[in-house]
Amino acid sequence: MKIKGLQKLTLLDYPEKMACTVFLAGCNFRCPFCHNASLVTDIDDDYISDEEFFSFLNKRKGILNGVCITGGEPTLYPDLEDFIRRIKEMGFLVKLDTNGYNPDILIDLVNKGLIDYVAMDIKNSKEKYAVTAGLPSLDITRIEKSVQFLLSGAVPYEFRTTVVKELHNEEDMKSISHWIEKADRYFLQSFQDSGDLIENGYSGYDKDYMQYLLNITKEGLTKANLRGM
Repeated sequence: MKIKGLQKLTLLDYPEKMACTVFLAGCNFRCPFCHNASLVTDIDDDYISDEEFFSFLNKRKGILNGVCITGGEPTLYPDLEDFIRRIKEMGFLVKLDTNGYNPDILIDLVNKGLIDYVAMDIKNSKEKYAVTAGLPSLDITRIEKSVQFLLSGAVPYEFRTTVVKELHNEEDMKSISHWIEKADRYFLQSFQDSGDLIENGYSGYDKDYMQYLLNITKEGLTKANLRGM
């Protein structure tokens, strides 16, 4: 696995759990506002080894509850299943962050009992998904398949959207809320410029306008909330 980073403790990434977060390099999307651009575009040979990571986990038994696997896009790795099995065998819960573009891999991992929680990004309304993901040839049916699977309740999950002033508006929020209207959890988070973007020129809405968008979203999706504000 190409592990580019390790956050040794997070109380936010995995709801109601003490966890660590492991960052994997590489992604099949090119979202222009991506705040982890170095994980996507500047992949080099400077990685944390698997053994170093598992040595860390071994020392955190009885302290941490879970491991968040994020990226980049973790489902790109053919050895992801083996990586997760090893984590599970050590007694940790596993949360997977994904863009949902590899639904068959997501479904297989869940059906094998290897994933305890999924966080899937909803990039935008279906009509604007391709431009928001930076993937002109995007096949929206792959996203739809992941959404429908999670809505089935096969695994605890959340959907989340990073709201960007230049890419999202009221109509987009209405469209998303009707698309995932039966979702258990949906979070809106305002874009923050990390200084590590794929493209510059993007900005976030202020708290008041985010609350306005949340109110619009709740007309179709009552279980929506703001995060990070």
